[in-house]
Amino acid sequence: MAELFDKQAETYADARPTYPREWYQKLAALTPRHALAWDVGTGNGLGVAEHYQQVTATDVIESQLNYAILHPRVRYIHTPPSISDDELLAMIGGENTIDLISVAQAIHWFNLPKFYSIVNRVPRRPGGVIAVWGYQAIHVSPTFDLLLKKYMFDQYKTLPFSFESVGLGSEGNPEGNPVALNIPKESAVMTVKEEGVELLSKGVVREFERAWGGTKLVRNVVYKAFVLAG
Repeated sequence: MAELFDKQAETYADARPTYPREWYQKLAALTPRHALAWDVGTGNGLGVAEHYQQVTATDVIESQLNYAILHPRVRYIHTPPSISDDELLAMIGGENTIDLISVAQAIHWFNLPKFYSIVNRVPRRPGGVIAVWGYQAIHVSPTFDLLLKKYMFDQYKTLPFSFESVGLGSEGNPEGNPVALNIPKESAVMTVKEEGVELLSKGVVREFERAWGGTKLVRNVVYKAFVLAG
């Protein structure tokens, strides 16, 4: 699936939501120290740098990093799937060094056994935390929301996550819609095309347009989020 994000890196940079500052404050409050954070699958944006002295931000897709937000405390690293666990470990800081591991809207793409083998080695002990979160769908209006439900996934309820709970979602029971992570955004209906081919049929597009209220209407929408932390 990585090639999809590789080809659409610039579009993704423009379209992805921005997480509220309050959310990163909430995460930072979970860790007693704030020396080093690892943002995994960073894509092209970052919010933990405000709370940690140094952030290592990694992505398997190099083109995503071309649109990353530059910050004096952030070090961006391309980590192709071909590198070994020990090579990756050396790149991100070594064992027992990381205060916060953050994964935003990405862990469902990961090779989980490989990722968790690293996660079990790098957190600072005691006190290191891993937090993974995502957003399931936008909430616009009752009519539009019902139409969108067919495209939802399971909010990480079946995601393996065998870490000790820190009170912010646990395996099989993610915290849904944490107040600090509701993401407001203004949006309008868009038709996505690649090489002139419509990805949705005209009938489906018209159905969404009617539910939205027309192609020119700009609505305030909220991405409803969920989180696991341990």
